Amino acid sequence: MFEHKPRPEWVATEEFLSDAVVHPDRGVQQAIRAAAEAGMPPIEVAPNAGKLLKLLVQLTGARRILEIGTLAGYSTIWMGRGLPHNGTLVTCEYLPQHAEVAWANIDAAGLGERVEIRLGPALETLAALEEEEREPFDFIFIDADKENNSRYLDFAVRLGRPGAAVVLDNTIWEGAVLDPDIDPVNAPGIIDALKLLGDHPRLDATVIQTVGSKGWDGFALARILPKNSK
Repeated sequence: MFEHKPRPEWVATEEFLSDAVVHPDRGVQQAIRAAAEAGMPPIEVAPNAGKLLKLLVQLTGARRILEIGTLAGYSTIWMGRGLPHNGTLVTCEYLPQHAEVAWANIDAAGLGERVEIRLGPALETLAALEEEEREPFDFIFIDADKENNSRYLDFAVRLGRPGAAVVLDNTIWEGAVLDPDIDPVNAPGIIDALKLLGDHPRLDATVIQTVGSKGWDGFALARILPKNSK
């Protein structure tokens, strides 16, 4: 697994902000503990990023969320906390053992009735969702294998409504966007996705750099445009 390199001062600042401003609740804290106990990799979003996802869900008025990459359900819970009472969230997870831990965390957080975990390769799940002709999603969060980022973005456009928000995590990857040799497995997919964000006729996007417990990284925020709008 690619190693991120957080600096002590970044981690300390993140912890201060989390304690002073973010206030993670018991549900998300339990998700972290359960993931560690299950031996899962600590690659969930940081608390301040989780809170940002919740606020973005609320600010956009999203009622239907699509998440690509569940892990232990940490970000799922944050976003689910931002949904209205009639909101729903579909999350895609490849590994059965991860889905099992995630479901226990999501249910314990009181979100079991709002969240649906789809098990299997995400590209197959997304194709199935498209065939089901569901109502389009209002908010889409992508945090899965980086090699398929561009494919996930393409599905986001096809499954999201015009005006929907798309968040793509891990866009800087310790500077691998400038030096792909740092991580030849993941960097090409990240770079291709960034180029697609800039060139896609139905995406209007920006990218924010971040530092913290997850190292030097960042995320992209995009809005899905109506057809023929560019």
